[in-house]
Amino acid sequence: MPEPILFYDLTTKNASQKAWSPNTWKTRYCLNIKGLPYKTIWVEYTLEDITAISRKIGAVATEKRADGSFYHTLPAIYDPNTKTALADSAAIVRYLDKTYPDTPRLIPFETDALHAAFAHALRPSITPDLRKMRELVIPATAIVLSPRSEAYFRATHPMPSGPEFDEISRPGPKRDEHWAGFLGGLYTITQWLEADGTNKLFFLGDKIGYADVTVAAFLTWIRIVLGADSKEWTAVKAADGGRWGRFMEAFEKYETVDAGEDAVL
Repeated sequence: MPEPILFYDLTTKNASQKAWSPNTWKTRYCLNIKGLPYKTIWVEYTLEDITAISRKIGAVATEKRADGSFYHTLPAIYDPNTKTALADSAAIVRYLDKTYPDTPRLIPFETDALHAAFAHALRPSITPDLRKMRELVIPATAIVLSPRSEAYFRATHPMPSGPEFDEISRPGPKRDEHWAGFLGGLYTITQWLEADGTNKLFFLGDKIGYADVTVAAFLTWIRIVLGADSKEWTAVKAADGGRWGRFMEAFEKYETVDAGEDAVL
């Protein structure tokens, strides 16, 4: 049995539901699906904390600013079995597939290029509908974070405001209209999955792949910050003949969140 991988995730102020980020959920799902032992190290959502912990473990900066400079992001892992530090969920899943070949492979070799294309196509394809969803989910995300994390999140994620947002933030026709737009984005993905005329649940057919993990992580974020009992999450589960409810049910057994420990910078 390998030593536990250290998994660096972003925390909330809610002790019973710490994991929230769609990006780090990608890696958590991958670790859980593969059944690899790991321990979560909880990190505050500030550039200072993320940079400090990344440099401590030796993970390189992965994201580029408009001026060409790079900055550190999470998720990140440190694998003591190979003394390897990595950031970026796509790089991490490819590393795990290669390093632990006896676990379920999430990017089969022959689909690697298609997975790369999917990553580029997903957001632009549903951007207009995604923006409608963000106007509801981004403010809800900010309030689940600790004061330090919330301040940084608000500084880096412009909050919608004004009379129009006041209208969509309350239950009513305008909010329903925005959410219907997001469900239209989900329908775009459904059309991809059913392009051959079959009602596939997963992109690889009968087994979960990394493309499915990417979508599930995004939907998990929505469920966590808006609530599993919310009208919006109920609508997601019912969308496209209930396929997204069935889809997320398939991921329930991979949603383990260990207690972990707070990062020491």
